[in-house]
Amino acid sequence: MAKGKTEFVCRECGYTCAKWLGQCPACRSWNTLEEETVEPSGSAPTVSGEKPVRLCDVSLEDNARWSTGFAELDRVLGTGVVEGSVVLAGGEPGIGKSTLFLQVADAVARMGKKVLYISGEESLRQVRLRAGRLGIHSDIMLLAETESNSCIARMREASPDFVVVDSIQTMYSSRLGPAAGSGSQIKECAAQLTREAKTSGAAVFIIGHVTKEGAIAGPRVVEHMVD
Repeated sequence: MAKGKTEFVCRECGYTCAKWLGQCPACRSWNTLEEETVEPSGSAPTVSGEKPVRLCDVSLEDNARWSTGFAELDRVLGTGVVEGSVVLAGGEPGIGKSTLFLQVADAVARMGKKVLYISGEESLRQVRLRAGRLGIHSDIMLLAETESNSCIARMREASPDFVVVDSIQTMYSSRLGPAAGSGSQIKECAAQLTREAKTSGAAVFIIGHVTKEGAIAGPRVVEHMVD
């Protein structure tokens, strides 16, 4: 089996080069190049089951928007959530992202939607205690997991309408190793979640931390993966 090659990728702009450089030639950022292992490509591309359809044949009913229960969030999302959409929500550590989206998950669950809250930062007991303080007692499904493939498998078992991932920086793919938070791990996990959302139709909200400059921590390419 062919071994993967090593390359260096800028976590700010996605620039790729064969060796480490102190400054990225593309965006001029310092110390932003991270080592990644690129898996060798197969001899033939994988063919999915999807086939092209005419624009006029695409059903709009399948992607009808539904409310999150929060008027301001609905406005930001363009009047509501679309099935299969992926939203990246960023904020500084401790600003209240987990609290906000636990409340959003509760509101969506009370509307009759099936909700899965994946916590990589807190145990199930901690999430339950937080929910109790907020007066949340709805039928939200909780999962304490950080391995992306396991999360995808549980999503397929539960078939949720709405998924919250808290947070992308705690996720890792076992294919790339057990260490979470690197640029390659964040990019891979975000790509896996995006593919699953498009396939299953579940709306996925990914929580991410921001740097001191106000940008989402991790490679900037993640911001372009989501909706």
